[in-house]
Amino acid sequence: MSRTLAVVLVVTTSASVLVLEILSMRLVAPYAGLTLETYTASVGVALGAIAVGAALGGRAADAMGPDRIIGPLLVAGGALTMLARPLVLTFGPALRGAGPAAAVILVGLGIAVPVAVLSAVPPAVVKTQLARLTETGTVVGRFSALGTAGALAGTFATGYVLLATLPVSQALLATGILMVGLGAGQLVRDRLVGRGVPAGDTRRGPGVPLLGLTVLGAGLLVAVPSECEVETAYYCARVVPEGETGRVLYLDDLQHSYVDVADPTHLEFVYTERFADVITLMAPRSRPIQALHLGGGGFTIPRWLAATRPGSTSTVLELDPSIVRLARERLGLRTGPSLRVRVGDARTTIATQPADGYDLVVGDAFGGRSVPWHLTTREFVGQVDRVLRPDGVYLLNIIDNPPLAFLAAEIATLRQVFPQVFVLATTDQLAGEDGGNFVVVAGSRAPDPAALASAAAARDEAERPRPEAPEGPEGVATERGVDRLVGDARPLSDDWAPVDQLLTPYVYSDGGG
Repeated sequence: MSRTLAVVLVVTTSASVLVLEILSMRLVAPYAGLTLETYTASVGVALGAIAVGAALGGRAADAMGPDRIIGPLLVAGGALTMLARPLVLTFGPALRGAGPAAAVILVGLGIAVPVAVLSAVPPAVVKTQLARLTETGTVVGRFSALGTAGALAGTFATGYVLLATLPVSQALLATGILMVGLGAGQLVRDRLVGRGVPAGDTRRGPGVPLLGLTVLGAGLLVAVPSECEVETAYYCARVVPEGETGRVLYLDDLQHSYVDVADPTHLEFVYTERFADVITLMAPRSRPIQALHLGGGGFTIPRWLAATRPGSTSTVLELDPSIVRLARERLGLRTGPSLRVRVGDARTTIATQPADGYDLVVGDAFGGRSVPWHLTTREFVGQVDRVLRPDGVYLLNIIDNPPLAFLAAEIATLRQVFPQVFVLATTDQLAGEDGGNFVVVAGSRAPDPAALASAAAARDEAERPRPEAPEGPEGVATERGVDRLVGDARPLSDDWAPVDQLLTPYVYSDGGG
C-alpha cells in the first residue's frame, strides 16, 4: 500500500469515528436528554470501542494479513454506520425515562460496533507501512499523529459544519457512503493486484455479505421513520396541529410550547398563565413594557405581550436558528420593531444588552430533562440584574420533581442577587409533594404576593379542564415558604453547578416555551 493511500485511510477512518461519537449525542437526546450524562456516555462508549477495535484490528492484521481485512473492515464499518440511527429509533422509545443508563445503552447500540470496526483499520494500515524494524517507532508515531489529526478534523467538521447544515440521518449516510466507497475501492484494488483471497482458495469472498449489509443499512436509514419534522443542531423538532388554530411545538419528545396562531392572547399552559399574572401586576395595562426573553421556543409570551400591551417591545435571545425558522413558518411568528430575535447563546448575547434596559427578563430556556447550566449561576443572574431596571422583574420557569434539589439551588442562587424571591406553583408542589413547572419571581420590587395569590385563585375558579395540567389549587410561596423550599441548598456558580445531578428528570410538566 502506498504511503498516500495509507494516510488517507487512517485520517478518514479516525475522522469518521469522531463524527459517530458526536452524532450519537444528537441521536439519543430525544430519549435520554442532552445532559452531562449523555456527553459522558458518548465519550465513554466511543473510547471503549476504539480500544477494543484497535486491539482486535492489530491482532487480525498479524493473523490474516492487513490486505485481507482493510477493505472488508471499511465496508462493514460504513454499513454499520448507516444502521446506527435505525437502531436508536427502534429501541429508544422503550428506554425513555430510564435515567442515565438509557444514554449508555442507546449510544452503545448505535455506535459501539461501527466505531470498533472502523478503529480496527489504522493498526492494519500501519502494518503495511512497517518495512524496516529500525523505523518502527517513526512509522507508528507518524500514523498515531495522523489519526489524531483526522479525529480533530472530524470533531470540528461535525460540530461546526455537519450538524449545522445536515440532518443527522444525512450526515450518517454521507459518512457511511464514504467508508463503503473507500472499502470497495480497496477490495477492487486487492483483487486486481492479486491480494485479498489467496490463489487456490475456493471460499467465497466477503463481497456478497458486505453488499447485503450495506443495502440493509442504507435501506433502514431511509425506511425507519423519525418523529422529527426538522432536525436542528440541538433538537428533533416537530409541530403538531391541535384544533383549527392550535399548534404544539415538540422539542425532542417533550411538549415545549402551545401557540394559537389566530389568537396570541390565548395561553394554554398553566406556567404561561402564571407569567401573565406577574406581568399584569407589574404595571398598569396602559404602560408598555420592555422585555428580554431568554429562549424563544414557540414565542408564546412575546406574542402575548405584544397583543395585550401595545407599544411593548420584546428582544428574544434564541440559541437555535432552525427553531426561529420553524416558528416563522408554522407558529405565526412575525418579527419587527416590537419583536426582535437575536440568535446566539443567552450567556454571551445578554452581555451585549444595555444596562438598565429592560423592565422584565423572562427565563424560559430550562427543560424537563436538561438545563443549560451556564444560565443558572450567580454570575449569569448578575448579568440579568445588570440589564434590569431598578424596579424590574426576573421571571423564571423551572421544571423539577421531588426532592426539588435543582429548584432549591436555583432559588438560593437568585437570593444572592435579588432581595425578593417568590415561587408560584400548586400547593402540593410548594409543599414538596409534587413536581412540574415552578415559576420563580425575583426582583427588588416584585409584584405584591397577595395580589398574585388573588390572581391565582381567580384562575382556579375559572380553570378549564386540562388533562395534563397539575392538580390542586394554585399558591404563592413567600419568604417562609421559600425558606422551606431552599433548605440548606448551596447556590450555583460558574465554579460549581452540577445541575444534571441536582435535577430530578422529567415526570410531568405542562410545557416550556
